Amino acid sequence: MSDEQKVSLNQLQPAGPVPQPGEAGYQPPSATVPLPSSGKVYPIGSPLASAETIQIKAMTAREEDILTSRSLLKQGKALDALLRSCVVDRTVDVDSMLVGDRNAALVAIRITGYGQEYRIKISCPKCEAEVEHEFDLASLPVKRLGVDPANVGVNEFSFRLPVCRKDATFKLMTGADERELSAILERTRKTGAGQESLVTTRLLQQILSIGGEKDKNKLAGIIRNLPARDSRDLRTYMDKISPGVEMKQAFSCGQCGEESEVDVPMGTEFFWPQS
Repeated sequence: MSDEQKVSLNQLQPAGPVPQPGEAGYQPPSATVPLPSSGKVYPIGSPLASAETIQIKAMTAREEDILTSRSLLKQGKALDALLRSCVVDRTVDVDSMLVGDRNAALVAIRITGYGQEYRIKISCPKCEAEVEHEFDLASLPVKRLGVDPANVGVNEFSFRLPVCRKDATFKLMTGADERELSAILERTRKTGAGQESLVTTRLLQQILSIGGEKDKNKLAGIIRNLPARDSRDLRTYMDKISPGVEMKQAFSCGQCGEESEVDVPMGTEFFWPQS
């Protein structure tokens, strides 16, 4: 894994004397972060088009205000506001960024704020004991976009459904898509309008056409009646090619000696570690 690209930060500390916080001309140090999609899905004219990296500024107390804002947390917009505050290029639309690109930036932003060490209690997958473990966020590998889009600059990909034998076109989730998906599922849960439908709702968010059919109402009917294998294989393919950060790391249990790979938890302590 030595040749894998990690969520490393370049040029975080500026060289030479610089103004200190509170002094005129002070600017927080900035960092260059790998963009997992390499900008291949962003249209010409976007500041992220064909971009290999994105520049962020280090977290300050101002960003801590964002992370503890009750109104932003209640609206589920705290991380969006954090991204907007830390992405150096103000013309970047963080809502239109792929989820994987956003996650790479967020991991890097967290590193600038509290360091690469992430200490948290996790449950051992074997003995289920609660064990304190330290993850190294800077060593998380970057997962590059698995295939090029149908057209460079367009968030559109294709997959042949094995049972229906039809071509499905789909997009990868953006920040706006993810927020809308969460809102739909939350409304369904609160109103009791029907059973929770994570699979079909996600497919409705991502699928653009099946067999050439693009009408949303007709697509909804097709998607709800997709053969289970088609649904599963399509979702597996989407996950496989999606860029992002591999949120897994080696774990050793001090209780039972189990050694395995576990998911890096993204709970509340990720952006608000204990003192």
